Amino acid sequence: MQDITASDRLAVKSFATKNPVFVCVISYTATSEISGLTVAGANAELVKYTSPADAEFLYCGRCSCIDVVPATPDGKPTPALITRTALQLARIPLLVVDAGAKVKPSIPYVSFGVEPGRNIMNENAMDISNVKRAFEHGELLGKQLAIMSDLTVVGESIPGGTTTALAVLRALGIDARFKVSSSMPENPHNLKNKVVDSAIERVIAGGIGRINSPFEAISTFGDPMMPSVAGIASGVLSASGKIMLAGGTQMSAIVAILKHLGRSLNGLYIGTTTYVTKDPSSDLSGLVRMASEQVPILSCDLHLGESSKPGLQAFAKGFVKEGVGAGGASIVAITKSRGKITGKKLMNAIEKEYEASIEAAWH
Repeated sequence: MQDITASDRLAVKSFATKNPVFVCVISYTATSEISGLTVAGANAELVKYTSPADAEFLYCGRCSCIDVVPATPDGKPTPALITRTALQLARIPLLVVDAGAKVKPSIPYVSFGVEPGRNIMNENAMDISNVKRAFEHGELLGKQLAIMSDLTVVGESIPGGTTTALAVLRALGIDARFKVSSSMPENPHNLKNKVVDSAIERVIAGGIGRINSPFEAISTFGDPMMPSVAGIASGVLSASGKIMLAGGTQMSAIVAILKHLGRSLNGLYIGTTTYVTKDPSSDLSGLVRMASEQVPILSCDLHLGESSKPGLQAFAKGFVKEGVGAGGASIVAITKSRGKITGKKLMNAIEKEYEASIEAAWH
């Protein structure tokens, strides 16, 4: 377990799991179409395929909605590569939830029946009825997941999600400026702050006063992933289950939403990679602490800096860092195996998956 670090030492012990389940929530926000916000998708036209392609890859090791596995032209792969490897290695079951994906994946999935999110610079992100439906569906699913497994791990795939997270955190009274992470080494904080400032100005100009509830904050500034993941977490916790929010700074917004809804956070963890916790351009632990003092953060060292593949080394150099629940899935693979799977073992398996899915496509 030496590859897992925690903000609270007791957290690793209380976190033992025998039959976890992994849930990937795929979604979309038109905010991601703003140039320069995200590295997900080679261009604005391709961004809408990122989430469904990630989901297809988790199931099949290949994609149907696009011809290739999502990767940058120079071979930096989707973090779904890490997630799939961890789930396969530790035999962890997988469920995909469609929460407003613009393109639907060609795999079995659960649908929450919500629309994709809109561009928060121009209009409100979601109708409040859609926010409530996503949350309620999430709660119902979460209660079932808590019966099925001793730990639910929830990851997300939504390009541009750190910008909407920044907006919702600010709406909930948390100053997250210069604290959210990025899929790029040069974190475009100024652009994100500009987008969020513009969205706030739009709301003020429209005569809307205070944001009175987390649902209003999501409806105005968020994306469909947020109420869906918050609902799943709420359902699991209400059934006395344990849940890990597998992701980076976006998950601090989920913690803040649950806290504002008055939910007990006992049994809630955040799981991520050391590439996020050690990122000098963001502050996950600070954001989580501002939302709640009691949520432990676990992180996993995947040793990708030691990989022979430049595309994988990139994760340790600040590209991508996290996504599709990569860190959480890896942590759970290690804990479920009682340490038989190590960070190094995972790294070797990730390299094999990279050869089979990314390098094979080049030849």
